[in-house]
Amino acid sequence: MSAVMTSPMPSGLTVPRSALGPKGWSAIALAIALVVLVAPVSNLLVPAGSVFHLSDYALALIGKIMCYAICALAMDLIWGYTGILSLGHGVFFALGGYAMGMYLMRQIGHDGSYGADIPDFMVFLDWKQVPWHWAWSQSFLGQALLVMLVPGLLAFVFGFFAFRSRIKGVYFSIITQAMTFAAMLLFFRNETGFGGNNGFTDFKRILNIPIAQPSTRMVLFVITGLTLIGFYLMARWLVNTKFGRVLQAIRDAESRVMFCGYNPLAYKLAIWTLSAVMCGIAGALYVPQVGIINPSEMSPAASIEIAIWTAVGGRATLIGPIVGAFFVNGAKSWFTVAFPEFWLYFLGALFILVTLFLPDGIVGGLKKLLNKQTEVKA
Repeated sequence: MSAVMTSPMPSGLTVPRSALGPKGWSAIALAIALVVLVAPVSNLLVPAGSVFHLSDYALALIGKIMCYAICALAMDLIWGYTGILSLGHGVFFALGGYAMGMYLMRQIGHDGSYGADIPDFMVFLDWKQVPWHWAWSQSFLGQALLVMLVPGLLAFVFGFFAFRSRIKGVYFSIITQAMTFAAMLLFFRNETGFGGNNGFTDFKRILNIPIAQPSTRMVLFVITGLTLIGFYLMARWLVNTKFGRVLQAIRDAESRVMFCGYNPLAYKLAIWTLSAVMCGIAGALYVPQVGIINPSEMSPAASIEIAIWTAVGGRATLIGPIVGAFFVNGAKSWFTVAFPEFWLYFLGALFILVTLFLPDGIVGGLKKLLNKQTEVKA
């Protein structure tokens, strides 16, 4: 990271020695225990009639929300800590999902409706072989590499030209929205080789293991939870390094950072690409748990939702976006069941209330409240 600096670090940009204290590490240990021990036991071993049983539905819902939380965490790095609002991160999430979906489609083998060597939608379109970009689709490692490379490369190229042109603020948000909308239209086309409007679904196996069996679902859940915790620790470490302090300086006063001898382009491009890779990995974990990926994941609304989770939870807090993803999607799931005809109104009212009374998000509001109580006691 020091290679992108053009002068010594200003003395004002101090770096804390520790990102997490004893309480923080205790919370991390508790989170790991919940993911690795409590959830598997309550789902696989506790009887279904018990109050401590975790249903398959709840397991799948939590797994899906954890994937969303990774996206929200990635958004916080680019928006909360660097001041760049992206309304196109849904495309990186979807690209990672499609990369994994391609492998899962080839794992179907001859179990498809047509019993062919190629996916059913290709047989329906009268294709004789898979297109060139499916060359690695039978290799798990190859597609896992594409999960990171494709979103990362797209983000790097897009970010290089956008940041070099010094596009900022609402203009940057608009072109990211245009990028994801263009990608959605491209993936809707049948000739691109991605299943068109229907996308990929009806998965059978992963690594030749039945994807629907409980143990496979649990392994995917645990991997997702550990990935979320790992990304949180990485982000926590990153924002407390000199690199992270420069990012925050860029957010607060980019022109002053330039006067200090730093190159904002390199810093913004690095964190932008990293956040895209995180979303790609989240998409790859999402697809085998949900069982489908289609162009709707690239819709402008999907990208806006990622920003909403981050704002509701609290920007520049890291834990806030995770809380926001769970809070918003948990409320959405409950409202759709309890009030199927009015859930959109409830969610709209929820966002309005949070914006009015918690402008810093849920976690930001709680921090302010705790600080006030501490001041009163002092």
